[in-house]
Amino acid sequence: MIDTKQKIMDVAERLFGEQGYDATSLRHIIAEAGVNLAAVHYHFGSKEDLLLEVVLRKINPVNQERMALLDQIEAEAAPNAPTVEKVLEAFLAPAIHVSKSPEFVKLMGRLHAEGSATEIFHKHFEPMITRFRTALSRAVPELSERELEWRSHFMVGAMAHMFTGRPHLRETLNRDDPRLVIDYLIAFLSGGFHAPAVEPVEAAVREEK
Repeated sequence: MIDTKQKIMDVAERLFGEQGYDATSLRHIIAEAGVNLAAVHYHFGSKEDLLLEVVLRKINPVNQERMALLDQIEAEAAPNAPTVEKVLEAFLAPAIHVSKSPEFVKLMGRLHAEGSATEIFHKHFEPMITRFRTALSRAVPELSERELEWRSHFMVGAMAHMFTGRPHLRETLNRDDPRLVIDYLIAFLSGGFHAPAVEPVEAAVREEK
């Protein structure tokens, strides 16, 4: 039997994904979950805290796996830097677990599009993102910090689009082997990171000064 806290999170995940965070009230969630407002306040405290727990219950295991894989590939490559492909593998492969939860995929796509969880992402994702950005910087030292940041931004956009694109894309993802789709994405993104620098590092440094 599903306990009250899990039921509230399951309903919130679905409604936040379908309607958006701002458009979904706590009263709507408790009506769908069949609980009272006191139960939400007891288990979560606020709507923002509820969203945080909904996101972290599925993202934390993914990010922990990402960090463990990055530790592994860096140890294997030492003293050299791991390749771009290996870094992308460590970042993207754990996302397969998320792809098996369509409600959560819809939620993350909605939050990404609306910018509703900027503070959550900054606070809880930044240590992981910093580690991967550093690894990518070592893998492609010819890119300036600014250009690397933009290419990393495009990487996240491509991953988000893979999961939350138009219905026929989601159907293709569900039909195909997710591991194969990740391999397609790694091949595509590695080409982007290996592409010649648009802005030489020296020019970027001079401009920043």
